Amino acid sequence: MLTLKPAWEELDRTWVTLAAPDSDYLLRDERKVLARGPTNRSIRALLANLRLAWQVLRRERPDVILSTGAALAFPFFLVGKLFGARLVYVESMTRTDALSLTGGLVYPLSDAFFVQWPAAATRRKRARFVGGLL
Repeated sequence: MLTLKPAWEELDRTWVTLAAPDSDYLLRDERKVLARGPTNRSIRALLANLRLAWQVLRRERPDVILSTGAALAFPFFLVGKLFGARLVYVESMTRTDALSLTGGLVYPLSDAFFVQWPAAATRRKRARFVGGLL
């Protein structure tokens, strides 16, 4: 997400993340909301984060939701679609030829879907490769 900073640095934003030393440090001067973890295929966390997504998106009313992946994207994209937000997803650079579980779930919801390897774009019509972020 830091590589994409030129795209978002001038915009009003709220970050949704999990509590962790790196996100606490990197987002120390940003408006942030902490989501429920662990998110790894946990139905309980998914339901809690769906509720959180409803609360945050109802309050913030974003024009765009940008995600670089992980399980938080799915509940926020579901609710974001209901609120009419533009949904932009950037697949992990580790996904060289297939989408991640989260990528596969949010692909049909996304308005723009970016992959970081050419082979990852070949199986999905709307997936766009425009180069890697790193």
